[in-house]
This record gives sequence, structure tokens and C-alpha cells, in this order.
Amino acid sequence: SIRNYSDDSLSISDVSQILWAAQGITKKNRGLRTAPSAGALYPIELYIAVGKVKGLSQGLYKYNPQQHTIIKVLEGDIRKELSNVALKQNCIRRGAVNIIIVGVYKRTALKYGKRAEQYVLMECGAVSQNIYLQSYALNLGTVLVGAFNDDSLKSILKLPEDEYPLGIMPIGKGR
Repeated sequence: SIRNYSDDSLSISDVSQILWAAQGITKKNRGLRTAPSAGALYPIELYIAVGKVKGLSQGLYKYNPQQHTIIKVLEGDIRKELSNVALKQNCIRRGAVNIIIVGVYKRTALKYGKRAEQYVLMECGAVSQNIYLQSYALNLGTVLVGAFNDDSLKSILKLPEDEYPLGIMPIGKGR
């Protein structure tokens, strides 16, 4: 885990590769992804708060794995707000980007009932590990942050009612 980042920007290609490693489609004809999912139901959604990426404006984006694209949800740099709801952790404010991992429990509950929460949390672990591994391979640093106020984070991100924040992963070039 790396929590200290330089002021350097990331490249779009690095961000693209990390998002693909986290939730990208591996077999287009079957829709399988890079992280395992109970019943291939894929309850994880990824948001990315962009602060410093060459060629990409600041804002909050949602990752679309099927098209391997991002869709802008909010304008502006929200890293300070994210840091404030995460016990003012400096790594979140200083990361060039923050990937916010979100779970949609009802997707998994339709098939697995009460076990859905466990399966979604296991999938979050697999996704975060893929982000760690890809970041390391790109000579970038990251850390999984779980200390935040859920309701405040949900409000900042303007998440739909059925989406729940599970973790924040700031990413940047280590110092």
C-alpha cells in the first residue's frame, strides 16, 4: 500500500488499463470480466474521480465495461470532498485519481438471497486486488481505503439508491 503521491498527472492509457484490469470484459461473446463474480452477476460498479489525468477533464466518471468507456457524471475536482468524508485522509486528496468501488447487492441477491452481501464483498476484494496489481505493474501506487462515512460519500457521488460505496482507491505516482 502506497499513500504518498507526487503531483504528477497520470496518462489516459494508465487509467484505461487500470479500469480494464478491475472490471474489463475478457470474453466479449460471454461477457466475462477480469474479476470473478458469483453467478457472473457482476454487482460491482466503478466510479473514477479524476483530478490529474493528461487529456481528461476533472470530474466524476462511471466506467462502462461493455464499451470500455467512461461516462461523465459530475464536473469538477471532488478529491477534497472525498478526503473530507474519509476522515480527511491526505492520500485521497493527493491521488491523481480515486477509483470508488460500489456494490449493487440486489443483483446478487436475486440468485443468492442472504449470501449476496458476502459474495459482493468478496468480489470487491478481487476487484481491488486487480487494481493493486495493475497499478504496481504501471509503477503507480494505491491503497484500499475503507474508512469513510457511507451516507456522505453516497451523497457526494449522487449514487442511485441501490448502489453502496465499498472502498476508495487513490492512485498516483509514488514519491
